[in-house]
Amino acid sequence: MAFQDKNLACAECGNQFVFTASEQEFFASKGYTNEPKRCPSCREARRARDGGSRTQRQFYSATCARCGGVAQVPFQPRGDKPVYCSDCFSLVRAQSGPSGGSGYR
Repeated sequence: MAFQDKNLACAECGNQFVFTASEQEFFASKGYTNEPKRCPSCREARRARDGGSRTQRQFYSATCARCGGVAQVPFQPRGDKPVYCSDCFSLVRAQSGPSGGSGYR
């Protein structure tokens, strides 16, 4: 499919911007079906404004099931599965073989 540059109006500031053929090709390759609603400067401003809450992640402390040290994990441990610190997780993962399985049986 041959893409052609399109002029679109920004939903936020109302200014016209070009949705280039290469951008359209990229959108199609990612499976996106909607055209962008904001111009590049409004998109960047929105990312900067909203990005703070998206980039900060809550971590939880847990006791490593292998070495007994403190593990910082990005999920709240439930107690039904072992939790490992980064070093022990790497070791357990390496021991599980090339399939990348969890090693839990």
